[in-house]
Order: sequence, then C-alpha cells, then structure tokens
Amino acid sequence: MPLLLLIRHGENDYVKTDRAAGRLPRVHLNEKGLKQAQALAEALKDMPLKAVYSSPLERAMETAEPIAKIHNLKIYRASGLLESDIGKWQGRSWKSLRLTKAWKIVQNAPSRFRFPGGESFPEMQIRIVNTLEEICARHKKPQDIIACVFHADPIKLAVAHYIGLPLDHFQRLGCDTGSVTLLSVNERGAYLMWMNRRPPFDLPVKKS
Repeated sequence: MPLLLLIRHGENDYVKTDRAAGRLPRVHLNEKGLKQAQALAEALKDMPLKAVYSSPLERAMETAEPIAKIHNLKIYRASGLLESDIGKWQGRSWKSLRLTKAWKIVQNAPSRFRFPGGESFPEMQIRIVNTLEEICARHKKPQDIIACVFHADPIKLAVAHYIGLPLDHFQRLGCDTGSVTLLSVNERGAYLMWMNRRPPFDLPVKKS
C-alpha cells in the first residue's frame, strides 16, 4: 500500500480575508498561494511520485499543477476530494459564523453537525476516506508515493480516521495552506509520519 502526501492547497483571498469559500467556483490562488504551490513543487522534486490527484476546485488544481509538471505527471481530478459542502455558509465571514450557536457544535461535537443545506461531518469523512481507499487500491506497491491535493477539514478528517482519533476531536489537528501531511497506509493500519509541514523539509524517500 502507498505513501500518501495529503497536501492542502495554497492561500487564496477567501483564506486571507477569513471567509468561507466552500465549493464556490473561481476561487483562485493569490500571489502568496502561487508561491506556496511552487515551493511545494520544488520541495517535492526529488520524491519519486507515481501519481497526482486533486480536488476539482481551482485552488487545489492550481496547487497541483506545478507538482505534476515537475514530475511530468497528469493530474487526476477526484470529486471525492472536494471541499466540505458547507451549504448556506458559503461566502460568509468566519468571524460572523463564530458568533452563532452552531459554532460551538462545530468545534466541540462536529459529529452531530450538518451544515445548513450541506453535508454532515460524518458524511464528509466517509466520502474522503472512501476516495483515499480507492486511490490506495490503484497504487498497491509499498514504494508508491501519491500526492493528493485538497482541503483542510477533509485532510484532518482523513488523518483522524486513519490514526483512530474520534471525529469529535479532529478540530484539534492543524492544517495550514501549502502544507504536507504524510501518511503511510498498509493492510495492518496506518502511520502518521508528519502533519502540517511546510517546505523546506527533509524527505523520507529520495530518487534512486
């Protein structure tokens, strides 16, 4: 089973201005985000990637592009790696959302929360894990290294699943823009090798 690089996309203006982008279209990387994407590509250039998967949203694809280009790989769009469906929260400021009664549930008991007009956290976790398991099934060799570029909460929910962390504690994990989380998955379980690292970093595997 492969080594998974769970990569959060670079910064965009919704992140910069503390707004909830959700699945809104045409949310592109800003100048800092483009630099983060290029820094990731440079930092990963000596890692023998076998494939690059990405959420179809622009900010993820734009982060995946330089990584794929430097390895001469195509990008596989994976709809299962989409950002949370936050429904009516899309476009709103996180500051205003933090003042709502729902926010305490999101932070302390997310397993009981459904975004208004959107999905629940358990549904999101199942979707993400099923997608990663499908990717793992396509890349079964232990030496296969796969890059998956997507979003913060989905990455944290994936990590929580694989390390056995209760869903209601997943908000305790961190996942910054332009960061890499390294997860080794095999038949016996999973091992979290790093979380939320940004380049430059030491790679556990190098090209031969």
